Amino acid sequence: MKIGIVSDGKFGDRAFEVIREKFPTEWILAPCIQSPVADDIELTLPECDLYISYVRHPDVALAILEKQKPVILGVSFGQGFLRQAKGINENIVAPLTMCSLEDTTWVPEINEFAKVFGRPVFDVNVRDDGTIESVRVIRGSQCGSTVAASAELPGTRVSPEQLRHYGLRICHFCRAPRLGKTCDKEVAGLIHIRELVHAVSAVSPVAGARVTQFTDEMEKILNQKMYVR
Repeated sequence: MKIGIVSDGKFGDRAFEVIREKFPTEWILAPCIQSPVADDIELTLPECDLYISYVRHPDVALAILEKQKPVILGVSFGQGFLRQAKGINENIVAPLTMCSLEDTTWVPEINEFAKVFGRPVFDVNVRDDGTIESVRVIRGSQCGSTVAASAELPGTRVSPEQLRHYGLRICHFCRAPRLGKTCDKEVAGLIHIRELVHAVSAVSPVAGARVTQFTDEMEKILNQKMYVR
């Protein structure tokens, strides 16, 4: 499967570097338009099976959708835009964050991509005292934040303080643009903490139980952010 990363030059460069290690990937430079409204956009795209859009202008994003290929919006413009976009091309998703994407959509190409990149999945070895011995990222973010932040975990102990630090490190490495209704860095951090704790609890319920109160509070914050999206 060939993937096209469509960018106006601001975002998507790290995703391109990470994704092309797993899929044939092409970097596609789109017009950077400053005007609020743009008509008759000339956009030529090389043939790809899936496009990931990092463009910051809604009219350019609509021009990508008009190609009638599956599209993941790395920069979204709200629910109103998404409803309009699906009237043009129903094979489009706008995940809450790119690291919340799952392989459960109605689009086979997006699902194939999301088996490799999206909601984090970890294989961890952890002692009952909470000390993390090793972490393997099975699925992570295409910006590389999952792998980079998780490489710092071995030798640390699962605790509220350490989990907060891990979330902050995810935010540090995260390349999510602060635009539109999606791609919230804090949400990315919370999602990573939640999935890490799930992985820890699966192999050591004792270690997971030590942070139950913290993770319950974190889950409330995450649910609130998802609700007000």
